[in-house]
Amino acid sequence: MKSLILSPNNQLQTTTADVVPALFADAGRSAAERYLEFFTANIRNPNTRAAYGRAVAQFAWWCEDHDLELSQLSPVIVAAYIEGLTQEQMAPTVKQHLAAIRMLFDYLVTGQVMPTNPAAAVRGPKYVTKKGKTPVLTPEETRQLLDSINTQTIAGLRDRAMIGVMVYSFARVGAVVGMNVEDYFSKGKRWWFRLHEKGGKYHEVPAHHKAEEYVDAYLQAAGIVDDKKGSLFRSLDSRRQLTDRRLKRKKVWAMIKRRARGAELPENICCHTFRATGITTYLANGGTIERAQQIAAHESPRTTKLYDHTSDEINLDEIERIMI
Repeated sequence: MKSLILSPNNQLQTTTADVVPALFADAGRSAAERYLEFFTANIRNPNTRAAYGRAVAQFAWWCEDHDLELSQLSPVIVAAYIEGLTQEQMAPTVKQHLAAIRMLFDYLVTGQVMPTNPAAAVRGPKYVTKKGKTPVLTPEETRQLLDSINTQTIAGLRDRAMIGVMVYSFARVGAVVGMNVEDYFSKGKRWWFRLHEKGGKYHEVPAHHKAEEYVDAYLQAAGIVDDKKGSLFRSLDSRRQLTDRRLKRKKVWAMIKRRARGAELPENICCHTFRATGITTYLANGGTIERAQQIAAHESPRTTKLYDHTSDEINLDEIERIMI
C-alpha cells in the first residue's frame, strides 16, 4: 500500500499518517488528492472522519486482495463486498461502511475522478430499531453513583460535576468536554450551560439546581472561575492536580468505568448512559418527547424516542390480563 499525503507546498509525499490506500493512490494524483480532500475538507467531525476512514480503508484492502483497480469497480463488486461484510459485522456497522464508501465515491464523481458511483445502487442490510441499546440507570442508581464519589478531592468534584451536567442537561460527552469556563454563565436569575454540539452548532440549556451545585463546588475548589477561555473540565497531572489541558473523551470513559465499580454498579454503563438516564427520568416524570428533543438538541423526535426506556418494565397487571 502506498502512503501518500499532500505536503504544505501541495506536493504528494510519503507519510505514516493520513494514508491514501493504494486503490486510490495508484489511480493517479487526482484520485489521491480528491481522497484527501474528502477526509480533510469535506468531513469536519473528527469522530465521523475516523469511522469513515476505517471503513474506506477496509474496503480498499479488500479490493487490493482481489487485485481490483479503481476503474474496475462496479455495483456488483461493491455489493459482493457488502454481502461478505454482512456475514461478519452487525447491520448498523455494515450500513455505516456502505455510507462511507458511497459518500467517498460521490465525492470522486463530482471531482470528475470517476464517471459514476459504483456504490450508488447498492443496498445495505435492513435494520430498524425502535429502542436504543444504551444501558440506563434508575434514579436511585444514579444517586448512588453520585453519592459514592469522594468530593474531598478535586478529581471527585470534577467527576461529579461532569456526570451532573450529562444527566441534568442530556449532554453528549463531546459537548461536555468541549465546554470552556465561560460556557457556564448567568442569564437573568438563572445559570446556563452552553453546549457545543455536532457540526459546529451549540445550544443553551438552563442549569438544573443540582448540576449548578456540583459545578459551583468544582469551580470554587479548582480556582478557575476567572479563566473564562480555559477548559472547564481539565485533566490531572501525576500529582492528581488540575492542569490547563482539556480532558479527553477516553479519559472520561475510563473514569465512568472506575466510578461504576466504586459504586458497585454494572460496568456496562458508558458516557451515553447519563444522557439516556436523564431523558428516561424526565419522561417518566411527565416530560414530553418534544421538550426532551429540544433539551437534547436532537434533529428528530424519533432519535429522542430511542432513549426513552420508560416502557421497558412490564407491569404485573398487564400479565394478569392473559385470562385463560
